Amino acid sequence: MSKVPQITLNNGVRMPQLGFGVWQVPDDEAERAVGTALEAGYRSIDTAAAYENEQGTGKAVAASGISREELFITTKLWNSASETWTRDNVLREFDASLTRLGLDYLDLYLVHWPRPMRDDYLAILRAFDEIEKSGRAKAIGVSNFKPAHLRRVVDETGVVPAVNQIELHPNLPQAEARAFHAEHDIATEAWSPLGQGKGLLEDPTIGELARKHGRTPAQIVLRWHLQIGNVVIPKSVTPSRIRENIDVFGFELDADDLTALAALDTGTRLGPDPDTFDWN
Repeated sequence: MSKVPQITLNNGVRMPQLGFGVWQVPDDEAERAVGTALEAGYRSIDTAAAYENEQGTGKAVAASGISREELFITTKLWNSASETWTRDNVLREFDASLTRLGLDYLDLYLVHWPRPMRDDYLAILRAFDEIEKSGRAKAIGVSNFKPAHLRRVVDETGVVPAVNQIELHPNLPQAEARAFHAEHDIATEAWSPLGQGKGLLEDPTIGELARKHGRTPAQIVLRWHLQIGNVVIPKSVTPSRIRENIDVFGFELDADDLTALAALDTGTRLGPDPDTFDWN
């Protein structure tokens, strides 16, 4: 039995608050990494067509012996796969992901980027809505959408995404986005939650809190995500770190700790700006 708490999405589907991400994990390594994560107690796995590791991820799921009902599998539409998105194109890409994963349905299907310069995300979300209503995806959502993109989706399609997966860490806490999500009952999911190994975990404030609680800097940051209400998907291919990253339920950060971490907000992005990123 996994010790990870679950949240309830806006359509009633339950989702683990902490999962395992496989961004930048080669397909031939994904089976081992995901298998290790499942053995450690993760039940939510996040992949994407663009990561090119859906097959390895699916092999690990099949080999795990864990019942499908206990697992929460997310993948994402690689929306640079087509110049012009139609309903049929979306359904084709969805079917291709299911085939690579070896699954009959997804728990969550996300649009990977808004690409506002293409003006195609409304058409994609309308097709996603059809997929959800068919039962082949239990929930649908988006990734890297800003509040303006989300507002347009809600106003023009009536679709309220269940999840928005965005870059989020103590240097980029995304207060505006999280407030918009809370107002519209959209779950906030954090990618690059540990700052991609680009200095965040060496921050003196995080180091001090790690010593205070007898934890690692990564555990402090993951605990912060959980306590402010984020869904979080840390990634590692190192077995000891995979196990460490799920061992964050035996302590709590206090109000002073949270205040100290809030002071780390620099507004610094590690990934591209969703308003300008076209992924070509």
